[in-house]
Amino acid sequence: MSTLTLHNNMIGAIAYKLTVDGEIEEVITPEDAIEYLHGEENIILGLEEALEGKTVGDSFAITISPDKGYGDYDEEEVDAIPLEEFALDTSDLKVGEEIELWNEEDDDIFEATILEITDDYIKLDFNHPLAGKTLHYEVQVIDVREATAEELEMGVPQSIMTEMLAALDSDGDADEEYYSLNHKE
Repeated sequence: MSTLTLHNNMIGAIAYKLTVDGEIEEVITPEDAIEYLHGEENIILGLEEALEGKTVGDSFAITISPDKGYGDYDEEEVDAIPLEEFALDTSDLKVGEEIELWNEEDDDIFEATILEITDDYIKLDFNHPLAGKTLHYEVQVIDVREATAEELEMGVPQSIMTEMLAALDSDGDADEEYYSLNHKE
């Protein structure tokens, strides 16, 4: 019996501890391992490259620079959006909060961090919160399996498809957790 290895079009399930600037940023336990489709950019490039050829039970540590992580911090990804562009009530929003925005015109969903709130606009940072950061991972491969035809077609594992569908209500519209945004860039 051959052992399955991670390569393009394989589903990997991984557990890890992510440390940034000496602080633990995230811990994914083996019981809550995340799945990804290798070769489809479901995870950051540096981590996917390090997982290439790995098998169930492999463990390793890796340091990933911003260029293979979440990219450099880009000041142009900060934008002040007029309050009237938000379709939902924004009165409960707070500086430092991460929110998801839904652009009705092109059906895109964006994540942003609130930098400033005024009577006229909300200043949002669309950079990933870990942009510009060096990432330190301790990784364990929990499972490796072949992707199904549906997973290959969609470009993500079934577990991710299930999460994406759960974010949509029965009408196929963005769930209420998204702030509807009619802003054009």
